[in-house]
Amino acid sequence: MQDLVNRLNEFFIRELWSVDINSLGRFRAFVIKSLRLLYVTIRESSKGQLTLWARSLVYTTLLSLIPLLAISFSVLKAFSVHNQIAPFLSNLLAPFGPAKEEIIEKIIHFVDNTKVGVLGTVGLAMLIYMVISLIQKIEDSFNYIWKVNAPRSFARRFSDYMSVILIAPVLILTAVSLTAYAMNTAVVQKLISIQPFGTAVSFAGKLIPYILVCAAFVFIYIFIPNTNVKFTSALVGGIFAGVLWQTIGWGFASFIASSKQYSAIYSGFAIVILFMIWLYYSWLIILIGAEVSFYYQHPQFLSIKKEPILLSNRLKERLALLIMFLISYNYYHNKPLWTLNSLVERLGVSLSVEPIERIFALLKKKGFIIETADDPPKYIPARDIETIKLKELIHSVGIDEEEVYSIEERFLSIPEVDEIIKRTSDAAENALGEKNIKNLVLSYRNEI
Repeated sequence: MQDLVNRLNEFFIRELWSVDINSLGRFRAFVIKSLRLLYVTIRESSKGQLTLWARSLVYTTLLSLIPLLAISFSVLKAFSVHNQIAPFLSNLLAPFGPAKEEIIEKIIHFVDNTKVGVLGTVGLAMLIYMVISLIQKIEDSFNYIWKVNAPRSFARRFSDYMSVILIAPVLILTAVSLTAYAMNTAVVQKLISIQPFGTAVSFAGKLIPYILVCAAFVFIYIFIPNTNVKFTSALVGGIFAGVLWQTIGWGFASFIASSKQYSAIYSGFAIVILFMIWLYYSWLIILIGAEVSFYYQHPQFLSIKKEPILLSNRLKERLALLIMFLISYNYYHNKPLWTLNSLVERLGVSLSVEPIERIFALLKKKGFIIETADDPPKYIPARDIETIKLKELIHSVGIDEEEVYSIEERFLSIPEVDEIIKRTSDAAENALGEKNIKNLVLSYRNEI
């Protein structure tokens, strides 16, 4: 047994990462990629920030759950489907078994006692704020996973979040209701009595909860992060998280059925404790699914060790020059404007979004580029490209962190050393002369 453990450890730590995927067939390459993705996902979920984010989301969910259900309940009342909130919660809390009825009763009691219509302007604003704060916290956790530093603007947050809050409950309950109605129609009942259709319909009935949960996760993974998530990436993460969520649900139901001692220890608080535990694991599963989506879309981050992304000054200067050139080229030649994600893909670097965002932030701060009001924003030069000197651009990138930390003045100063540094800097500036971005754009003869 020990030999088997050592062999598996050797495989996952060394052999799995030494394989050249390009030399393998399609199926074997898929297996190696899947094993790498599984290894990194387990590593990231067992240590790091995911568990901290999950705990934070549990706290925010407890504060926001009743306001969220109260607003959803009000929306559903307008469509006369508010009576479906209990069956929906029953499906959501299925892992609690018979204990779910007690939780649903308490939640419905709180929701019924929340009279949205009599709260007044301030009360309603606070209710909406609590709900939006929950989605904002979810976005922050997803942005962390996707290495996105820039959150949505306040206006986009309000409009996007309110759209989800108002539309999502209706869509979810409509899907649940249509599924229940379809399973109870005379045609389906007739098919059930005929074999092998009965077995197929029974299997489909068991499969539908998985499909609905996976579809919900796919929507979350596409909508929530403030970046462009490809559908295939969200689908992989959604299926992984959906199957894991349902499977863990079965295990949790068995745990509750065999945990009579919790009631003896915690008395009336036992169900609250178990509810918080389930919330924690639910959020952890959702975050793990988001991590799977990220690594599937950015396989360059799949590595045996998690290393911070550090850019040398030379690489920062090169990236800044490339980004400025691409933005200016398309703007000058009236071609489609670049977005952050389209530029990341065009640059062909294995850096994902995080370091590129830092370069963008620097170029915006120094007044080289501005973003449009489009969604997602596109980028154009902040001024006439003929006035943007190459030496000015490179110099701004080179001294950026020096300005932030004022570190140069803390070093020992030796005139001979300072003179060499100055002569090197002057030589670089003299080599560039008065060349500007427009000269660079006009000298390029190929197509972007």
